[in-house]
Amino acid sequence: MTQVRTYLAIALAFVLTLTAQSTALARSAPDPAGQMVLCTGTGPVTVLVDAQGQPTGAVHICPECALSLFQVTSSDTPDLLRPTTWTPAQTIDLHLEIFDLARLPARARGPPVHS
Repeated sequence: MTQVRTYLAIALAFVLTLTAQSTALARSAPDPAGQMVLCTGTGPVTVLVDAQGQPTGAVHICPECALSLFQVTSSDTPDLLRPTTWTPAQTIDLHLEIFDLARLPARARGPPVHS
């Protein structure tokens, strides 16, 4: 069992080393400023270009957003969103007291004490 863990740890470290370089390149790649549609004999081809009109290459998938693609392919909705039971709301009895300011007695106080 310890050999399997060792090989698994080495394999994961190797995969992390290989993918870290491509992730860094994908983050620092220039964004396309526009696109150019070329009409060829086999059909239209769209080429992404930068601000100077040079081709930028293929679009890289954002590493942080790549995991959200798994949710798109999933047809199951989480059970947490579905109500499971009916719970009636609790009622709150409020008693409002309205005071007429003209009937309240005046309460005067002295000026603040300076030390």
